[in-house]
Amino acid sequence: MGKLKAHLDNIAFSHSVFALPFAYSGAVLASGGLPSGHDLLWVTVAMVGARSAALALNNFIDLEYDKIHPRFTQRPMVTGAIKPWEAVLFIAVSLGLFLLAAYNLHPLARMLWPLAVVPLVLYPYMKRFSWTCHLVLGLALAGAPIGAWIAIRGDLSLPAALLGLAVGIWIAAFDVVYGCQDVAFDKTHGLHSMPVRFGIPRALLLAKVMHAVSIAGFVAVGVFYGLSWLYYVGVALAGALLIYQHSIVKPDDFSRVTQPYFLRNGLVGIVIFVFTLAGLI
Repeated sequence: MGKLKAHLDNIAFSHSVFALPFAYSGAVLASGGLPSGHDLLWVTVAMVGARSAALALNNFIDLEYDKIHPRFTQRPMVTGAIKPWEAVLFIAVSLGLFLLAAYNLHPLARMLWPLAVVPLVLYPYMKRFSWTCHLVLGLALAGAPIGAWIAIRGDLSLPAALLGLAVGIWIAAFDVVYGCQDVAFDKTHGLHSMPVRFGIPRALLLAKVMHAVSIAGFVAVGVFYGLSWLYYVGVALAGALLIYQHSIVKPDDFSRVTQPYFLRNGLVGIVIFVFTLAGLI
């Protein structure tokens, strides 16, 4: 049980609220309501498998930096609670779950699964080369609603693409805010990010603009899909939550970027999903 807890901590399992509700949003839009129990089960397994593999892989690849990063001293791979070979095994099992799920969904999902995996593998390396690393993370998470749509419908529509775009920009902007904490460390070790490239004040401004674009994307989804007014209530709540999150972050003070900050960002996905379903029903 101790080892299991270490693996769950290593992948920040509680942060599944970032991606899973957006996958469910794509699933309910594709189904025009609640999807079948079969589809819901395998979409969930696919998301958990893909995300678990991605987080474990990210920590495995970044271990050399995490060992010397002041904020990451308690990470399970840094403390030795998880050995590198155990992490590799965990990644393999998680990818196996993802593939199993893909083969139990629409045949197109079986063909396109590599497209979902590529940004998951690419993201940990991007910070070594380019400040666009945040956008690659956004691309990875955009696959949640788009992948769920394809897994159920076997095609790709404009609303699904817009939902993926909105989700991707949302998480990319959040990653920019998170990256502002590491500017000194990144500069010292030759790592790249928007805060390193443009400076913290401009990076925070870019994050605000990106979140505004994200909310506009969510609105566009409702317009193109013809969702009821309830959906827009959810989008408004998500927008208000993002405004609050930006209001408590200052260029010289990131003390409030803590666990509650993460979980509040996760609430955006939950709110969008709940009100997407309500708007459909």
